[in-house]
Amino acid sequence: MSRKAAISSAPIARKGQGPDPYAWLQERDSEAVLDYLKAENSYQQAQLADQAELRETLFEEIRGRILETDLSLPSPWGPFLYYTRTTAGDEYARHYRCPRPADDSLTVDEGTEQLLLDPNELAAGGFLSLGSFSVSPDHQRLAYSLDTSGDEIYRLYVKELASGNVSELPFDDCDGSMTWANDSRTLFFGELDDTHRPHKLYRHVLGQDGAEEVLHEPDGRFFLHCYRSSSERQLVALLGSKTTSEAWVLDAETPGQPFTCLAPRVEGHEYFVDHGRYQGQWRWFIRSNQDGINFALFHAADDGIPRRDDWQRLVPHDDQVMLEGVTLNAQALCLSLREGGLPIIEVRPEGLPAYRVQLPDAAYSLYVQDSLEFSSDCIRLRYEALNRPAQVRQLNLASGEQIVLKQTPVLGPFDADAYVSQRLWAKAPDGTRIPISLVVKRELLGQATPLYLYGYGAYGESLDPWFSHARLSLLERGVAFAIAHVRGGGELGEAWYRAGKQEHKQNTFDDFIACAEHLVAEGLTRSSQLVISGGSAGGLLIGAVLNQRPELFQAAIAEVPFVDVLNTMLDPDLPLTVTEYDEWGNPQEPEVHARLKAYAPYENVRAQAYPAMLVIAGYNDSRVQYWEAAKWVAKLRATRTDEHLLLLKTELGAGHGGMSGRYQGLRDVALEYGFVFKVLGIA
Repeated sequence: MSRKAAISSAPIARKGQGPDPYAWLQERDSEAVLDYLKAENSYQQAQLADQAELRETLFEEIRGRILETDLSLPSPWGPFLYYTRTTAGDEYARHYRCPRPADDSLTVDEGTEQLLLDPNELAAGGFLSLGSFSVSPDHQRLAYSLDTSGDEIYRLYVKELASGNVSELPFDDCDGSMTWANDSRTLFFGELDDTHRPHKLYRHVLGQDGAEEVLHEPDGRFFLHCYRSSSERQLVALLGSKTTSEAWVLDAETPGQPFTCLAPRVEGHEYFVDHGRYQGQWRWFIRSNQDGINFALFHAADDGIPRRDDWQRLVPHDDQVMLEGVTLNAQALCLSLREGGLPIIEVRPEGLPAYRVQLPDAAYSLYVQDSLEFSSDCIRLRYEALNRPAQVRQLNLASGEQIVLKQTPVLGPFDADAYVSQRLWAKAPDGTRIPISLVVKRELLGQATPLYLYGYGAYGESLDPWFSHARLSLLERGVAFAIAHVRGGGELGEAWYRAGKQEHKQNTFDDFIACAEHLVAEGLTRSSQLVISGGSAGGLLIGAVLNQRPELFQAAIAEVPFVDVLNTMLDPDLPLTVTEYDEWGNPQEPEVHARLKAYAPYENVRAQAYPAMLVIAGYNDSRVQYWEAAKWVAKLRATRTDEHLLLLKTELGAGHGGMSGRYQGLRDVALEYGFVFKVLGIA
């Protein structure tokens, strides 16, 4: 079937209707739009029909590496061990608990275990996203929330764990958060406004009608989020924009009282609050950027609500080291740092010298996965690298001893040493050195191989190397994989982030192009073998570099891509637009309008040859609307000068994260990899 015939029933060329000829694709649920999206889906299926057998091979291959029936590492809390269990054939893990053994081991007694929640039953074959999963402090109730369409609007439920009775709470437009007070009867939950922003916090007491509004944030830039402190003695409501925050606190023992502001917001001041013990006393801990952009740590006595003048500096600001987070425990203070593009955990045990956690690889991902109970003498770390499956490591806080409690199994033949993981450095046009993480089969090191280059570069999010069972299907077929750690991300601290946002956004694109050019110049790949990929804000990156340097790439994959940047940011009624002004700028300002227009992928499509492209959207996506991808593809079809594959797949029953089940996710990967192999001519 030809491209023209496949989409002839869709009114793709409805031009002459204003400055945006494809704005009609924003008419959600209209017959013309749905017909268009279905026609594009049919065209995509027809163009890849010859790969059906390969996709099934890839699916079974990836599935064959995964231990489908498995038990998660149990987490001790109070009188129970809590854990999940996956079963072959099921899309979702089931949630369980069993009595905690007297010897304090992690041994699960299947004879006494209790099923807490079975998402497979709740999904009934459809979309399902589990939002909150929160057991009450007395272990008698489970609060959970469900999204059944992908639009990230949740229904709230409470299950009585003794009887199994489930009650749906009668509240609408919920963000999915559910936070218990210490009475195990009071729940705090968030409500979304018309732009999908959590703007109100409510208090609901089980057994009583209705809910009481306790906080309301009218400023469209701020999100409202509630959580329990590490000590479990305080509740914290955090109001945060991209540049400013404000925390309100409440004693978890007196949930009926009002929240109190810890420090009134000041534009540009970000701070994050926790509560724990230090030198034998209960104290407040505040991670703040008031001393510098890489944050410092302060503490204050818990003798009321401390004024900002009462904050005492505990960890000073460091121009070279980003303080990303703090984990509190009765035995130690753990700092999550970022230095030289790598995550580092520094432990400060009570009464003992501080130390940094030692790790075996040059490039890796590391974070505190579970702080366990506040009184525990251990925490759990999650560690992985491009060639090393994820490990859960138990860290003894006093001694620094590490024990690998669980490593994600890879079934079948697998040898981590058969792959080489490297950290490379490219040079941007302004001279800045840009880190690249690369993995390739050892026998192909130094050769020009097909290469899959991934990027993101926004919101200060760090894209640390991660292991993937699916990626082995690329590596084993001779395709190398690399991550471009471009500015706009957080890999090298706050300054790295700021150098890739607002008026500096072009740096993100220049960095990615520089990474691609470096990989070619070093003989690791060729332009004719180079595939690039990114999703959401990473899709913006992909769209921009395709406009600016299309000849540098052979193919591109853009997932839920934020490509219609200018039009989206001009519409304050859309979800997230106002909150994103701090990231991209407000195009109502002429200089910002000009800047966005200069790089927005949709605005800059022009008559030139583009690489082969696979574009994926979610019809229920509330973060990046489906029409961004649809309009972009429509404009590309009408404007480009090449005949390369240009495919649009819209998941009509999913949102920003794609399909929800684990097997559905594997089929999506098989589709993408099949597209890569088709374009690159890999059998």
